[in-house]
Amino acid sequence: MAVTLAIESPLSDEVRALVAELNIVLLALSPPEACYHLTVEQMAEPAVTVWIARDEGTVVGCGALKRHSAAVGEVKRMFTRPDWQGQGIGRRILGEIQAAAEREKLETLVLETGDQHPAAWAIYEKAGFTRCGPVLDYPDSPYSIFYQKQLPAA
Repeated sequence: MAVTLAIESPLSDEVRALVAELNIVLLALSPPEACYHLTVEQMAEPAVTVWIARDEGTVVGCGALKRHSAAVGEVKRMFTRPDWQGQGIGRRILGEIQAAAEREKLETLVLETGDQHPAAWAIYEKAGFTRCGPVLDYPDSPYSIFYQKQLPAA
């Protein structure tokens, strides 16, 4: 069966477990002070939309769009469980995030990712994101890599 994507609440036990797994992965790669996690409660705020990937009902991946203004959105909480990596799930979630941002006429998407995440860099760069300096209120850190993408004008 094909992996499906849908907007879901992050407050379900399944999604909470996925986010907890994501946090463990990130904390293994970066010091705690360089991890800028949204909690599931923050992910449930009105300015955030969360996409969940499921394989035959099992939660296997996630990603979110956090709106900072009428012009700027941020890609957050991108993760695919290891057994499902390499199947294009992250690319599909990122595509949904970008499509939503374009429908809302956001001008720019930005993101922060870790310095130990080359697979993530590849997904973002293939999607047309370019590296840049610190975005939003993130500190300049050797543990962070920043990306941005200008969206098509409406």
